[in-house]
Amino acid sequence: MLMATGSNSLTTLPLSRLEFPLALFSARRTKLSASPLPSISNLSRFRPNGFIVCSLSSDHSTTGDQILDKSSPKPHVQSCTWNWRGYSIRYQCSGSCGPALVLVHGFGANSSHWRKNIPVLAKSHRVYAIDLIGYGYSDKPNPREVGDSFYTFETWASQLNDFCSSVVKDKAFFICNSIGDTGLNAFSNEAAEHPWQCLPSAPMAKKMIPPIKGLVGLQAAVTKPQICRGILLLNISLRMLHITKQPWFGRPFITSFQSLLRNTAVGKLFFRSVATPESVRSILCQCYHDTSQVTEELVQSILHPGLEPGAVDVFLEFICYSGGPLPEELLPRVKCPVLIAWGDKDPWERIELGRAYGNFDSVEDFIILPDVGHCPQDEAPHLVNPLVESFVARHYKSPASASTTI
Repeated sequence: MLMATGSNSLTTLPLSRLEFPLALFSARRTKLSASPLPSISNLSRFRPNGFIVCSLSSDHSTTGDQILDKSSPKPHVQSCTWNWRGYSIRYQCSGSCGPALVLVHGFGANSSHWRKNIPVLAKSHRVYAIDLIGYGYSDKPNPREVGDSFYTFETWASQLNDFCSSVVKDKAFFICNSIGDTGLNAFSNEAAEHPWQCLPSAPMAKKMIPPIKGLVGLQAAVTKPQICRGILLLNISLRMLHITKQPWFGRPFITSFQSLLRNTAVGKLFFRSVATPESVRSILCQCYHDTSQVTEELVQSILHPGLEPGAVDVFLEFICYSGGPLPEELLPRVKCPVLIAWGDKDPWERIELGRAYGNFDSVEDFIILPDVGHCPQDEAPHLVNPLVESFVARHYKSPASASTTI
């Protein structure tokens, strides 16, 4: 049995439920035999004895240098702003040495959803977590003023690539969770069968969890492959509300309901039913298998930015977005290595369907995270952080052996 160890927990990974291939040590995908296996925390061969990690100022200068190793205090996390196309974009960063990582948040969430990952990974990486435009503490231009084609994966992918060029100033690994419409999966089926019973209500609102945009990383890597070194996807969305996946008999009702939300006062009423501490907590308790991880800090970190001016219009715009690319369309076009990890207790993105993504040639492995829900990075950072370190270590070439500037 494979024992996945964390700082405060011990998780047993039965081999019958885990495919943890030897590609973690080599490029070839091979299933493990039933022999004793190392812990996840020991899978990475990237074992730095110490790195210089500094507090970062807004102009990225270094101050207060100190040597940190794995047992040292967590690095300082700096909150900064970046001007992108005239809009103010908030991001968090930490660490001054090692490969660059960009953590991609999502719909209704923000970079604070990576609060358990940034300081840990920053001990041996340069870590950036960005609030995509329209979310978190970044600007939220009105969709009716910027046009229907603004809040799309193409826009966010351009933002991500520009961020790497302007702020990171290096190639980067993208670490992403889900996509953006997964909370509507259950809703779309219900709307198709009972369209007039799906008017805004607290129970319905609880099915509209703010999920995260893993598809943005794939789109960015396809658009500018020279920027992305590799992508780690956590419970990527199946996008069951996509226009091509909606049941034919339910499509007219789903479209009508989306129009109702977007173009009438019903949408604002619906948003108010979602944007409460009680609803956010209830939603999070659906997608976190370990509900003890749904803390007041987590609830408030998601709720507060969602109450800022403009947030409701962006929310309604995106939940009515049924177009754009699908992961199965982008994965064959990605040139960099891809690793997929999946919490097997995800109630929205079923692992039985998610396994199919592991069959693409660009995907080196599909890893099961036992007893974990839809947001592994926050629910089980003791499993995710070592996976990130191991994946990055396998695919990073130091500046001494390869050019890293872009």
